[in-house]
Amino acid sequence: MSKTAVLVFSGGQDSTTCLIQALARYEQVHCITFDYGQRHVAEIEVARRLAQQLGATVHKVMDVSLLNELAISSLTRDNIPVPTESSGTGLPSTFVPGRNILFLTLASIYAYQVKAETVITGVCETDFSGYPDCRDEFVKALNKALALGMDYTLRLDTPLMWLNKAETWALADDLGQLELVRQQTLTCYNGVIGDGCGNCIACELRARGLNDYLQNKATVMGSLKHKLQSS
Repeated sequence: MSKTAVLVFSGGQDSTTCLIQALARYEQVHCITFDYGQRHVAEIEVARRLAQQLGATVHKVMDVSLLNELAISSLTRDNIPVPTESSGTGLPSTFVPGRNILFLTLASIYAYQVKAETVITGVCETDFSGYPDCRDEFVKALNKALALGMDYTLRLDTPLMWLNKAETWALADDLGQLELVRQQTLTCYNGVIGDGCGNCIACELRARGLNDYLQNKATVMGSLKHKLQSS
């Protein structure tokens, strides 16, 4: 078991699954939730509750409201509607430019201070909304820059990078927390806990993945096990 990890934690399906997994792998897990004036403050409250409930070593909420001033998105502006379907072209209005650059950089600085060797983030390239800062190429490039810039050996860990949403549900189930992740996390762009509003893109992706898993449990779990063994 490694000693200490820092987790970028939003209280959503992906980061909560990462937290459950990390608690079994590390002696200490420090969760950081970022308050950037996001559309729904409920996200911060859910993250605070889940971090305490699951037993995170430390949970910190960091004020990064400057991001809200700089990044125009439907997640930072109430007057920009949350899309109900993908446009199929270009970046979606839910993309917050620079968000993961800032979050991972600040989490890495924090990791430096607490001597953590790993920063975990639940980004995923397999099932994502076209966000460029969720790609493996981006994470590896930033990892190299951070290690060089701080002269510190640090690993940005992305345990969900190559899992699709059905396999992420399978992972939560394999960790014994499927119902907790289903009922208590907040993925919905409209701020509805659990299964969500059912109308936004985030809810559609989440529901499709859950249905795929529940209908094909053995196949999806087998695929998950294969990927975990290969990683």
